[in-house]
Amino acid sequence: MKFHHISLFLLSIALVLSNSYGLPVPGKVLNVPPEALLSTGHYHTTCPAAEGIVSQKVAAWVKKDPTLAPSIIRLHFHDCAIRGCDASILLNHKGSERNAYESRTLRGFQMIDDIKAEIERRCPRTVSCADILTAAARDATILAGGPFWEVPFGRKDGKISLAKEASLVPQGHENITALLQFFQKRGLDMLDLVTLSGSHTIGRSTCSSFADRLYNFSGTGKPDPSLNVYYLKLLRKRCQGVLDLVHLDVITPRKFDTTYYTNLVRKVGLLSTDQSLFSDARTAPFVEAFATQPFLFTSQFAVSMVKLGNVQVMTRPNEGEIRVNCNFINRV
Repeated sequence: MKFHHISLFLLSIALVLSNSYGLPVPGKVLNVPPEALLSTGHYHTTCPAAEGIVSQKVAAWVKKDPTLAPSIIRLHFHDCAIRGCDASILLNHKGSERNAYESRTLRGFQMIDDIKAEIERRCPRTVSCADILTAAARDATILAGGPFWEVPFGRKDGKISLAKEASLVPQGHENITALLQFFQKRGLDMLDLVTLSGSHTIGRSTCSSFADRLYNFSGTGKPDPSLNVYYLKLLRKRCQGVLDLVHLDVITPRKFDTTYYTNLVRKVGLLSTDQSLFSDARTAPFVEAFATQPFLFTSQFAVSMVKLGNVQVMTRPNEGEIRVNCNFINRV
């Protein structure tokens, strides 16, 4: 009887752990969410060098061109935003997301190809392009001065990529309600929205993404009233053409820090989607918290990036594939 009570106690602990950490319970493996099948040790035996290769390659590319760090983080977001984190953004064919008008400023494809080629040389048909892109985004964040986090692996690569779906990704003009709905459909919440927007602490944007704020905000024929007047003058001077590039963070453009949030408080957020995070009562408290407590931001950024990397992943044996070349689906 004593042992019976102990076994029931241990079983109850197992159930609590499974609910808290996504550990599979006997008889329920088929019912666990797909992201629960990801693990940080996924390649420990099949390709132990995988993470090291990604890290070394990202460092080499970013050393040559520091602007690639924010570009890879953005590429990862665009991938996960459409059909989940399945490397669909990397497929390069007529009518794919990659060749959509909305994807014209995406960069970093050559870096991923370089990483994939080396991993294929060492561990053929083992590591997915989706996992490579997810790990590369983490390593790019670290190189820019951001936090480290453990990346769980085991994603499969998708076989479908449609240009028309690329327009679903936020383009910088949406209101907070639309952004929240976009995130919620992908299992991300308001805190994730404010946190992941903080990746705009580094990187650049084309002037076309915010041109309406400078001259004709919401069809008024006037600039956006929430834009600092001195910042407005600076942006009008910088933007001589729609494809001219401007730093997302005007103060510390190459440093991963919380200046992005203090900029919003000062009304010098570049995109209207950035500035609206502070002007909207629902998200403003998060902005204020991050602006004054940097550790809160960096720790939450790691958490939210793991959540982003888990969006609609394919992990089961009958789903997706491990692409040999990230640009094309495998030939049968």
